[in-house]
Amino acid sequence: MNRRGFIQNSAAAAALVGFSNIAYSNNLAEVKPSNSAKFKLKYAPGFGSFSELAGKDPVEVIKFCADQGFRAMFDNGLPGRSPEDQDKIVAELKRQNMDMGPFVLYADFSKESMVLKDPAVREMLIKKVNEGVELFKRTGVKCALMVPGRYNERMAWDFQTANVIDMMRELSDIAEKGGLTIVLEPLNKRDHPGLFLTGIPQAYAICRAVNSPACKIVDDVYHQQITEGNIIPNIDAAWSEIAAFHLGDNPGRKEPGTGEINFQNIFKHISEKGYDGVLCMEHGNSIKGKEGELALIEAYRKADNF
Repeated sequence: MNRRGFIQNSAAAAALVGFSNIAYSNNLAEVKPSNSAKFKLKYAPGFGSFSELAGKDPVEVIKFCADQGFRAMFDNGLPGRSPEDQDKIVAELKRQNMDMGPFVLYADFSKESMVLKDPAVREMLIKKVNEGVELFKRTGVKCALMVPGRYNERMAWDFQTANVIDMMRELSDIAEKGGLTIVLEPLNKRDHPGLFLTGIPQAYAICRAVNSPACKIVDDVYHQQITEGNIIPNIDAAWSEIAAFHLGDNPGRKEPGTGEINFQNIFKHISEKGYDGVLCMEHGNSIKGKEGELALIEAYRKADNF
């Protein structure tokens, strides 16, 4: 597949007549990219972000994203891929000089886990972290995402917080020795009712109490706009503990520019603070098909223009 001509021709047409009127060629051998200039920040598409333009082969998707100027990828399901696919992905990322965002190590929204002093839960989570360390050693993907699970309706909240801190101290000690970083993700109560961890201030307090370089935060801008807003001040207040970002506009959880969040200002702010980590594009497209995938690229070009 020659990706270059297709994107170049389609983007030029879009600029003149709008994405909805683009005439797409069925011959993808004639395509070229609209813009191969590297983005200022490491926005990271998922492996399904460009299924119409790049197909489903992970290596081809990485090549396509690199051609569009992206400097990172993310794959929540990396641990579930075969070792052969993991090796292919990592090899191509190295060839393209691209980073990989956090993979999901543990995120069971149906169970109480870290809030309990349960030996079986402790054993399960330790096993998960050891598996994450082994995956890091094989692939070099350093960040593993974890969610503390649901809160307990009968236990005092402060006891639950103390249990989470104790559990994360033990898990972080294992992770730090193995070179892994655990990133805790707060999620909003509207989409995920009943979860223990919901806010950046709450996650910050836990990370400070754990006091380990292996216990950090992934700041999901979509979730935090719903939960608390005040995105830039909260980024500043929790800056020492933030290791990664997830992206998605609100309402709708689609690409930047489709909701109320000013991503251009957020990107400018964290760039000026020196952030060089990954920003995972964990959202859908507002337009279906090839038009939507082209619109996705252009949305990030606009938000990156600061």
